[in-house]
Amino acid sequence: MSAPPADDPITVDALTGGPGGWSLRQRKRGHRHSTDDLLTGWYALEVAPAPRRLLDLGAGIGGVGLIALWRAPGASLVAIEAQEISHHLLVENVAANQLGDRVQPVLGDLREVRLGPDFDLVTGSPPYWDVADGVVPADPQKAHARFELRGDVRDYARAARAHLTPTGHFVLCFPTVQRARAEAALAAADLALVRARDVVPRAGAAPLFSLLAATPVRPGLAAPIEEPVHVVRDAAGAPTAAHQAVRASLGFASTGAPAVGSAP
Repeated sequence: MSAPPADDPITVDALTGGPGGWSLRQRKRGHRHSTDDLLTGWYALEVAPAPRRLLDLGAGIGGVGLIALWRAPGASLVAIEAQEISHHLLVENVAANQLGDRVQPVLGDLREVRLGPDFDLVTGSPPYWDVADGVVPADPQKAHARFELRGDVRDYARAARAHLTPTGHFVLCFPTVQRARAEAALAAADLALVRARDVVPRAGAAPLFSLLAATPVRPGLAAPIEEPVHVVRDAAGAPTAAHQAVRASLGFASTGAPAVGSAP
């Protein structure tokens, strides 16, 4: 298992707040926990408030899965990550937060790992971009997190479907400009969209990414609900009341420090 190089600085940042809050070890110059991750983990528990078993696909260093787990105190989590440097930090984060009895990190490719259809909540933050859409970063951790070097949103949807219980939910984030591609991937994997919410980084801006929730196709499902957009910051740059409520659900005071990572 590859650890970050000795000259690669590690920061320890608050993932959740309040007494007993969890922390996140992450590379200062690597791919870092962001608002995308925070909102995906939060939204997962809005969709499925009382999950028993959680699965996080392409878990990285653990941000999405651990936020979901924080809000589901009776649940357990399996976190699949293929990149060794991210998996190493994931293992460290599980140990540092004393979660070894609730979290099972798995080093493997989500396209190949099969654990059985026993998860009632699956989360994922797929890489957003095809390699033809931009300049792939030289840093391998950043590259795999942002670009489709090891599968794409279709692989995430297929993996989610393979692991979900018949009434479980798959929650993911994806760029709003590519939302149709994510919805097509869900449909191709026999998953029905049930809820969706676009996220606006700052009042007046266009939506940046979308939160999508899907469930296995079955008779009697209602039409998907398009929820009001979530605006992260107002025109002056301050967190909106809606975003402060998200942070409060993770134990942060409304006047506390900004959320971990680079907010949009």
